[in-house]
Amino acid sequence: MTASDRVYNARIVSSVAATIISLACGTNYVYSAWAPQFADKLFLSATESNLIGLAGNLGMYSMGVPVGMFVDSKGPRPAVIVGSILLGLGYYPLHQAYDAGHGSVPWMCFVSYLTGLGGCMAFAAAVKTSALNWPHHRGTATAFPLAAFGLSAFFFALIGSIFFPGSPSKFLMLLAYGTFGLTFVGFFFLRVLPPHSPYHAVPEAEPGLTDSRQLRRTASEESKAARAGRGHSSEPGMSLNATTDTTKSNTEMTQDASEQEREDEASSTRDPQSDPNGTTRAVDAAEEAASGNRDGADETSSLLSQSTLSSSLPGEVLVQSSVDMDRSHRVDIRGVNLMKNFEFWQLFTIMGILSGIGLMTINNIGNDVTALWKHYDDSIDDKTLVLRQQLHVSILSIGSFSGRLLSGVGSDFLVKVLHASRVWCLVVASGIFSIAQICALNVTNPHLLGFVSGFSGLGYGFLFGVFPSIVAESFGIHGLSQNWGFMTLSPVISSNIFNLFYGTVFDSHSVIDKNGVRSCTEGLNCYWAAYVVTLGACGLGLVVTLWVIWHQRKTRLAESAAKARARE
Repeated sequence: MTASDRVYNARIVSSVAATIISLACGTNYVYSAWAPQFADKLFLSATESNLIGLAGNLGMYSMGVPVGMFVDSKGPRPAVIVGSILLGLGYYPLHQAYDAGHGSVPWMCFVSYLTGLGGCMAFAAAVKTSALNWPHHRGTATAFPLAAFGLSAFFFALIGSIFFPGSPSKFLMLLAYGTFGLTFVGFFFLRVLPPHSPYHAVPEAEPGLTDSRQLRRTASEESKAARAGRGHSSEPGMSLNATTDTTKSNTEMTQDASEQEREDEASSTRDPQSDPNGTTRAVDAAEEAASGNRDGADETSSLLSQSTLSSSLPGEVLVQSSVDMDRSHRVDIRGVNLMKNFEFWQLFTIMGILSGIGLMTINNIGNDVTALWKHYDDSIDDKTLVLRQQLHVSILSIGSFSGRLLSGVGSDFLVKVLHASRVWCLVVASGIFSIAQICALNVTNPHLLGFVSGFSGLGYGFLFGVFPSIVAESFGIHGLSQNWGFMTLSPVISSNIFNLFYGTVFDSHSVIDKNGVRSCTEGLNCYWAAYVVTLGACGLGLVVTLWVIWHQRKTRLAESAAKARARE
């Protein structure tokens, strides 16, 4: 087996490890499969139960920017091991609290927060590793961990329903050991593989990539030293400022490599046909001047600092491979300028409204199931209820996964065929969420509740499937990591509002029996008012989305007119 084959196989193994790690990172969305029984055992109100679930969402969404910085500075692997520990430390105390039958709400909120933060860190590392290992196939490489993240809730709900049916205690134990085990084992196989050769050929199938690396020398002695010392002084995938100084021997190796490159250059000049791809040094030099990239950037620089088609993003992220390359690479709005940008606040509002609607159902579908089934059949036992809750969590997970795929294909169709804005996908998401709310307001037969969970998951997937690409096209791909981190602060705000309101409504219809157990047997009336509010929010989100489309079109036309005048 050649060295090239060994590196290729190692990259395949690393991608499989990234996918397995991601499978453990989306378990916050399985909360509804165990939350109702957990609340009953610990005598928690619906509001207190929602606070615990919200803490997990807060850990996932609020730390996007600092987690991205940590992954960029320390490399992906430390983030995986830290995430693994946090997941175990988060779920195991919840398992102990359930077995004990009591626990402090602030403490349980804290450990729930750790589960979200751990998932965020491990997922960000998995996506970045996949993107770095396959620089010319990043869209495909990152699709696998992204899909695994979306199916995480379905995976654990399925395992729980098969091996631990009707047992929340054992299911929490499964989450504690399962999430820790998957990420910990994946850590040993997750590696950023450096290129086996200082040269990279440009694939003919992807002529639009700007980070081409075909038979070119590094632009400075610093980059040569970094390449020569790669694998010795630093973790691949770390930022340049995180690496240590190279040794004298590395410098000598660099000088030897430089001499070899000069010989190769002379050979290429004498025989232009020696390049197997039929390209000459002159062509490559022109490409290098246009792209402004240096060799070695794949492994030693921040993923988002390059002009790439994908990114390392925490939380609910889908990296599109077909963003508007012209605008996304021309525009660079971030930091203070982002806060002053009117379009950012428009998109921030849409994200907040629609994600809050989705998270309310995701966190409370278990309460919906309990309320309808206890009203429909008062003889139903807890074991059957748990299985029903896990079923709807699985439906939500599959719907979210499908929404991501459909939004990717749909947004490409809009841009390439219809020459329309990707924001129209958010109009579709608003419509899907509206259908879900209408179903929730009218479904009284628990056998039909799948329409609520299915459409809610589909709308949520549509939303998060296309939103990163919209952010990249609006504010530039170079600052996508931090811009997306700011954008994901929006669900933190809105999910708190919608979930706490749901808890207040549910509690107002609940009664406490002689044993202190709180329950609601009024069926649809237990939560009907909450879905009236979210249906109104869907209408507001639709109006704001159409406003954004109009505003973007007006802005783009003004930009085109300004370019035309400048050319004249």
